[in-house]
Amino acid sequence: MTGLFITFEGGDGVGKTTQAALLQEWLEQQGRTVVRTREPGGTEVGVLIRDIVLHHRGEVAPRAEALLYAADRAHHVASVVRPALERGEVVIQDRYFDSSVAYQGAGRVLDADEVRGLSLWATGGLLPDATILLDLDHAAARARLDADDKPFDRLEAEEGAFHDRVREAFLALAAAEPERFVVVDAARDAGSIAAVIREFVAARLR
Repeated sequence: MTGLFITFEGGDGVGKTTQAALLQEWLEQQGRTVVRTREPGGTEVGVLIRDIVLHHRGEVAPRAEALLYAADRAHHVASVVRPALERGEVVIQDRYFDSSVAYQGAGRVLDADEVRGLSLWATGGLLPDATILLDLDHAAARARLDADDKPFDRLEAEEGAFHDRVREAFLALAAAEPERFVVVDAARDAGSIAAVIREFVAARLR
């Protein structure tokens, strides 16, 4: 593959959408073609799955939830991500399989290795070239979500212990793969965070 696959990870409310937009703008100024997408919901099929996993009013069994995310990921990679990479484009993606390992593995207390293996099977083993983890404690992230004055989705509405497990899992993933991850303090101002991310991505473009 000749493109570059960049993923943003972190808990809810850490600023992934803002930083993905800033990175896209910067890359396009460098003359790169950028595809910005998300999981779940980066395709028409994904929008339907997103509605189930995030907004379904009833209970969704943890294993069913993990399988739904994997199904979205399989279709998304096949129809959006791989074609863009093969065209030599930069893909900036809000969440990928690390989110499943953190949310369904640690958050839902499933086997993290099984969750990761499921995603790798679904995507044919596609790994990101670079992963940006925006790290913020749950209380600060929740305050940001409260300020947005929007209804919480199923995951955002989970108790603090759930989100603490998710954060710890993300940090453990980053520690295990330091060559792929950069961990950025999401409590910093947006401009400072963007500068760290640009430096990290520029090194991979070189």
